[in-house]
Parts: sequence; C-alpha cells; structure tokens
Amino acid sequence: MPSSSLKWQIALGLGAAGALGLAYWYLKSSNRQSLQTLSAVVEDEKEETPFQKAQRYKTEGNELFKRGKYDEAISYYNKAIDTIPEEYRTDLATYYQNRAAAYEQLKKWSSVISDCTKAIELNNRYEKALYRRAKAEEMNKDWINALDDITSVCLLQNFQNQNSLLMADRVLKELGKQNAAEAIKNRKPVIPSHSFIKTYFSSFSEDPVYKKLLEANEPLGQGDLKGFLKAKLAFATEKYEEVIPACTEELSFSESESLYKFEALSLRASFYFLTGQFKEALDDLSLIIDSSEADIYIKVNSLIKRSSIYMQTEKVHECLADFEKAAEIGSNISDVFHHRGQVKLLMEQVQEARNDFERAVSLNPDFAVAVVQKCYADYRYAMQMKDVSLLMRTMDDFRRAIERFPDCPETYILFAQVKTEKQEFQEAEKLYLTAMEIDPNNASIYVHRGLLLLQWKGEIENAVKLMKQAIQVDDKSEFAYETLGTVEVQRGNLVLAIELFNKAISLARSEMEMVHLFSLRDAASSQLKIASNLGLGPDILKEA
Repeated sequence: MPSSSLKWQIALGLGAAGALGLAYWYLKSSNRQSLQTLSAVVEDEKEETPFQKAQRYKTEGNELFKRGKYDEAISYYNKAIDTIPEEYRTDLATYYQNRAAAYEQLKKWSSVISDCTKAIELNNRYEKALYRRAKAEEMNKDWINALDDITSVCLLQNFQNQNSLLMADRVLKELGKQNAAEAIKNRKPVIPSHSFIKTYFSSFSEDPVYKKLLEANEPLGQGDLKGFLKAKLAFATEKYEEVIPACTEELSFSESESLYKFEALSLRASFYFLTGQFKEALDDLSLIIDSSEADIYIKVNSLIKRSSIYMQTEKVHECLADFEKAAEIGSNISDVFHHRGQVKLLMEQVQEARNDFERAVSLNPDFAVAVVQKCYADYRYAMQMKDVSLLMRTMDDFRRAIERFPDCPETYILFAQVKTEKQEFQEAEKLYLTAMEIDPNNASIYVHRGLLLLQWKGEIENAVKLMKQAIQVDDKSEFAYETLGTVEVQRGNLVLAIELFNKAISLARSEMEMVHLFSLRDAASSQLKIASNLGLGPDILKEA
C-alpha cells in the first residue's frame, strides 16, 4: 500500500488533474458561449435591411429570368416590390419594369402595360418602360397610346435610335389607316382647282371625250341645253359643279333620246374620280368597258382611268390587268403606254417604264408630257446603272424637249428636279422661274421652288413665303398644305403644322393619301403633347 504521503501526493496529483480538467471544461464552455454571443452580435450587424432584401429578391428574379423561368422570376419580383421601402422610387420602378419584361415573355400584354405604367409613374422618363409599354400597346392595337409612348422614347433619344424610329413609323401608319378609314366614310366631295382639272385632262393625248369637250362645232348658247351638251358648257365655263348633274341627266334619257351615253358616262366618271368618289367612278367606267357598243378609244381610255383608280386604292394586280387589256385592244394608242410607264416608274421598275415611254413616244412623238417623262425615266435608269454615256444623252434630250415644247411647263419642272438632284441649283432655279412664267397658276411649281431654296441656300423664310404663295394661287393644293406643314414641323411650329395637315386631309381624294397625311398630323400632335408632358423645350422639336 502506498504511504499516507504517497496517497496525499496521488490525491494531490489527482486533485490537480481534476482541477485542471475542471478549469479546461470551464474555459471551453465559456469560450463557446462567448463565440455564440459574438456570433449573435455579428449576425445582428449583418441582418439585411428591407432594401438589401429587396435587391436580393430582384437579383434572384433576374437569374431566373435569364434561365427562362418567367413565372418564378415574377414571384421574386413580387417579393422585391412588396419589400422595398417607398422612398426607393427609382429601384421600385426598375422592379416593375423587370416584372413587365417577364410578363412580356408570357405575352400577358395587359400586365405588361400595368407594370410599365407603375414604373413610368415613378419615373416619367424611363425609356425602357416607355418602349416596353409601347410594344405591348402595339400588340393590343392601341395605336394612340402606342404612338404617345414611342414618341416619348424618340424625343428622349433625340430621334437617334433606328429601332424606335421604325416602330414609330409602323404605329403611325396603322393609326393613319384607322383614321383614314373613318374619315373616308364622312368625306364630302371636293372639286379640285381649275389648274388641277386642266392638268388631269391634259395628261391624255387621246381622250375622245376631252377632245369633244374642246370642239366648237356644237352651239353652246344658254338656251335649252340638256344632258351632255349642258355638261360641255359647264366644263367650258369652268362651272365644274354642274358637270356631274348634267351627265346624270343625259343618262336618264331613253335610248332614242340619248346621243351621248358613253361620253356622259366617261365625263361623269372623270369628275367622280377628281372629287374622290372612286366607287361611283369605277361603276361608270366598268359600264363602258363591259359594253360591246362602246367605241374602242373610249373603252381604252376608260381602262386607263380605271387602272389609275386601282393604283390609288392599292389594287396593283387589278391596275396592271387593266393596262394589259388596254394594250391588247389599243396597241396603237400612246396613252396606254404613257400612263403605264408612270405606274412602272412609281413601282421602281425603271427599265419597264423606259420601254413603255419609248413606245408611247414612238406612237405620238408630239405629245410633250410623254416625251419629257421618257427623258426622266432615262435619267433614273442612267443613275441607277451609273451609265455616264446615257446620262449625258439624257441631259441633251431634256434640252431638246424644251426647244421643241417651250410652252409646256412639265418639261421645265422635271428638268429642274433632275438639276436639283445633281445639285446644279442655279440652273434648277432658272427652270422653275420659266415654268412659273408659263403657268403662274400651278401651285406645285411654287412649292418645288421653295424646296429648292431650302436645299440650296437654307432660306427657310423665303421657302415658306413661296409655299404660302402657292396656297394663294390655289387654295385647294393639297401638296402645298402638306409641304408647308412639314416645314413648320421642322421649325417647331407644331400647332400651325397640325392646322395645315388638317387642311390637306380635307382635300385628299383617296384613302391612301389620307393615311400619309394623318400620319404626318398625328406625329406632330403626339410630339406637341409629349414634349409638354416631359417639359421639353422647343429646341428639341426643331431637332426632331
């Protein structure tokens, strides 16, 4: 057995060891509690603020969006929106815009519009939200609101973004169609100016009815003239409002009484066309075309006129079919090829247009309008093909045309347009001045000369003055009102521009013309409204 002292030593040793173990246990427990306390303090310091939590939800939503999980992304955007404090307006606008982007992928257009609206209410210059809402409104065919939103985007981008401009153009066209379709229903027929009527009939070299109108072999006293002869007198005395009723009277006569049935149909159709009553014009022309009794010249002329209506109502197939039929039965009538050449030129089929003008001139070499339009088609082709030799010959052909037809304003006008394109401005100015001397009542010459001064010298005041003169000369010149309106838009005078476009709309004869004019007016109206809403000054409108 160990001695007492040894027991004591052992006990002491055990005690020391026990004491040491107890101390270690205490220290370990204390450290654990201290670490837990410290961790709790750190956790308290690291606890997310509502803003941080909202940002985390947004980030998680963005990641889900990138992976195409749009419904899940929306749920996180919902959390972000519910969590963020109200004072973080810009960030909240972003959350709504992001959620709108997810709804857009799901094609939930109403939700897109709703969320973008909330974003825009928080930030009225939020381009991304405005653009996204415009796209959703376009999908819903809400053209008016889509236009306002895309106009906002264009103004904020200073009209520098091509995608935005293309969308604006798309929306304007659709809104224009909508407005034109409504306006055409309520449109009242308007007799155009005397100058316009003269130009229209002068564009036909072989219109048998127009030739009859110019004949002086029938007595045109104020006696008991009836029917077509009464219409002839009204035409001669420029009382154009009496033409349609007089032709209608002729057509009310019995077969034995009526001597001018087809002439009355043709003349009435022409004035229906000139006053924008296309359906009625088509009916009259079709009666002539379908008749086995109608003279070949009047039938061919009717086919040409019907094709023109088809072209203006965007029925290109029917238009070309009528020309084909006219060429078949009137292969020796130059008007067929002259007018088809004009259509081909509009369709950018320049070589085919040249062929038609060549045929028209070969059949009637003394018809000035066809001769000069052939020159213009040759010029277009030479520029297209970069054919210098043809270009030089075309310039000589223009000069010869002027020598041959010094009293034909069209020769000077078309040559002046060519000179303007070639930036030979001084020569273009001389040509326009000569044309104005020959035909001082032709409003289009004043307008073209005004445009020349703008391009050449930047003389905006003189250009505006000339365009106002055009309106004084012909207060029914749709072209003058439209062009002056466009210039006023460039000057930032949007209220005046809108008035001018409205005037042009009231004079437009076709729905196609109305679509274009409504687009111009609606663009100006939207810019005026949005610039005011955004607090933008007139300078931004001038730049637009």
